[in-house]
Amino acid sequence: MIFARISLYYHIIPALRTPDWTPAVTALFSIFKRFALPALATLVLTGWLGPAVAAGDEPAGSAWQQTEQSAVRLIAATETTGNAETLTLGLHFKLKPGWKIYWRSPGDAGFPPEPDWMGSQNLKSAVMHWPAPERFSVLGLETLGYKKEVVFPLTVTRTDTAKPLRIAGTIRYLTCDDICIPYDADVALTIPHGPDGAPIKPSQFAHLISRYQSSVPGDGNRHGLDIEAAETWGDGKNVFLRVRATATLPFQAPDLFPEGPSELTFSKPSVRLGPDRRSAVLEAKVFGSKYLKGPDKSLAGKTLTLTLVDGKRSAEKRLGVVVTTAKTPITNQAGSGAPGDTLTPIALILAFALLGGLILNLMPCVLPVLSIKLLGVVGHGGGERRLVRLSFLASAAGIVFAFLGLAAALIALKTAGMTIGWGIQFQQPWFLIAMTLLVTAFACNLWGFFEVRLPMWVADLGEHSSHAHGLGGHSLQGAFATLLATPCSAPFLGTAVGFALARGAFEIAAVFTALGLGLALPYLAIAAFPGLATRLPKPGPWMITMKRILGFALAATGVWLLSVLTASVGLKAAIGVGVLATAGGGLLYLGRLLPDGARRRAPLWMAAVALAAFMVPGWLGDAAGRVNVRDASAGDDVLSKLWTPFDETAIATLVAAGNTVFVDVTADWCITCQINKAFVLNRTDVLAALQGDKVVAMQADWTRPDPAISEFLARHQRYGIPFDAVYGPGAPGGIVLPELLRQDIVLDAIMQATRK
Repeated sequence: MIFARISLYYHIIPALRTPDWTPAVTALFSIFKRFALPALATLVLTGWLGPAVAAGDEPAGSAWQQTEQSAVRLIAATETTGNAETLTLGLHFKLKPGWKIYWRSPGDAGFPPEPDWMGSQNLKSAVMHWPAPERFSVLGLETLGYKKEVVFPLTVTRTDTAKPLRIAGTIRYLTCDDICIPYDADVALTIPHGPDGAPIKPSQFAHLISRYQSSVPGDGNRHGLDIEAAETWGDGKNVFLRVRATATLPFQAPDLFPEGPSELTFSKPSVRLGPDRRSAVLEAKVFGSKYLKGPDKSLAGKTLTLTLVDGKRSAEKRLGVVVTTAKTPITNQAGSGAPGDTLTPIALILAFALLGGLILNLMPCVLPVLSIKLLGVVGHGGGERRLVRLSFLASAAGIVFAFLGLAAALIALKTAGMTIGWGIQFQQPWFLIAMTLLVTAFACNLWGFFEVRLPMWVADLGEHSSHAHGLGGHSLQGAFATLLATPCSAPFLGTAVGFALARGAFEIAAVFTALGLGLALPYLAIAAFPGLATRLPKPGPWMITMKRILGFALAATGVWLLSVLTASVGLKAAIGVGVLATAGGGLLYLGRLLPDGARRRAPLWMAAVALAAFMVPGWLGDAAGRVNVRDASAGDDVLSKLWTPFDETAIATLVAAGNTVFVDVTADWCITCQINKAFVLNRTDVLAALQGDKVVAMQADWTRPDPAISEFLARHQRYGIPFDAVYGPGAPGGIVLPELLRQDIVLDAIMQATRK
């Protein structure tokens, strides 16, 4: 049975305890003005119409108990109990948009869900666990809880393992938006014993419960977090709490939720991050200390439960509070708790982005456009300084605008709640087809298959630098270089991109602009000193041979793109696209030989070829025929035989059993990943380490979109690959390796993780 009672005081009474009553008065006025009548109507209708209609039972799940704002049910991780003494269940809430329920320590207002299991049978105990909460700041009040959906994992112990379990009771909870409504929900679930000797079968809810179990704060080892100390100073109305924490990966947006004597509440913390962002000091003001026992009214000697949350990482620890002599509060971040509010962190990230973009010029992903770069330089030998400066500025502008376009696309995807990351466009077949056709057009241009503007923007590429309209071609060259650079990662690049994609639109735009400027620095250098290009030998017949050779380099890039496409749409479809791209090149060549009238129809032929290429996956695509090019080409490669499929949930179990787990997140389109494999992971010493008796090598293939891999990367604050980490008894939280691997780094990490 569910019944509703309208509550207008859960946000008001706590605010009355503070000297400033403005939030309370504002909240009271807003609630009565906007929601008094709707709330009374809800009360009347609930009394007239009776309880909400509940959905039917599902295997391992109870019926939903529904209201206009929420729904709650019990779910189990297994369909039967078998002879297990301890079982895992979940209390599953779903909430309408805008509504929330509360954490075990709700903050300035509210109360958490309170289960009463008095109606249960064969139940010895039920322990409820609390996933890390969100912070909500409304009308000057700070509350902690959950929106949309949450599962509270339950560890249930049975009295008699030979009998089934029936868990039943009443859940008292409060759901709030602009008003608060308390509910009582009656839930019940019976889990049968099952046939004797039969294995316990996981239920359809096992993964859902496990996902929320992973967000329950632990000791922090799994996430590389450590809460080191809790300090206090002040008395009377000005009591402060200072907590020091460290992280193996840089902090992003840490928040602190202290719990202690019931008389106390805590403000949103101010945050100061260390220069490397691996240490943090969080300070919160303490309210209600005047109600504490003792003459000093301070936190000294009190034990607090401290929960530290940083994105999807969390840690929880009970610490005794000590008095500190350092009594200067953090004021430079004004309690925002968000990194990057001060100049130093964001300036450092932008410097990383600039340097990472510059290094990206040396990565193999950009080498296919070396032809355009080289021709752009040697083509200016003996030319005018003004035209050299303009053409290279146009190329730099194309690079920066392309990065801004990527930033805009990522912001839109993130706003829509979709997965974002560096290079993920290479997971999309249409992008790969477009790039294949574009690379083919560039190669044909270098081979001299077309000299006229066919189409206009292609013909201008690198061919007419002496004309003003050729600047558009140089801009497109820069954009092309940017698109081909995205499958690569470089030192400093991962840190900058990870910071940006974990933040908002401003940070994404700023970091991607810095990346674009870094990639464009060589162009800007020649624009600043055009004599570097004009002093080169004048173009001559030797350039024709050079262009043909570099055209074959671009053709090889097209073959590589087709190999990546094979993993997405299958071999037949990839071959079909390759045949059409080749046919397009042939049409361009024939267009050069045919009379002018037929030549003018060449754009229509090319448009038809492009349209057919985009339709090929629908005609010939075969999910069953998809090929992992990396595995298929591996043959008898020793390394390929070591890999086991990626399973994040198995890592903790393997480590607990004394194993060391090496995780490699890779993709067919990730050039840096292939370099790491060829020059580091395939080396004798590293192979010997990975073949150890207690070493498990896991490979996560991100060639195609995979939510499990995306979530794994996000939990490590990474949004691009390669990503490699080593877990073990000596490093249960994982040791994250740099983008570009070295043998000594990999071996040291495995050795460190193996040590207990």
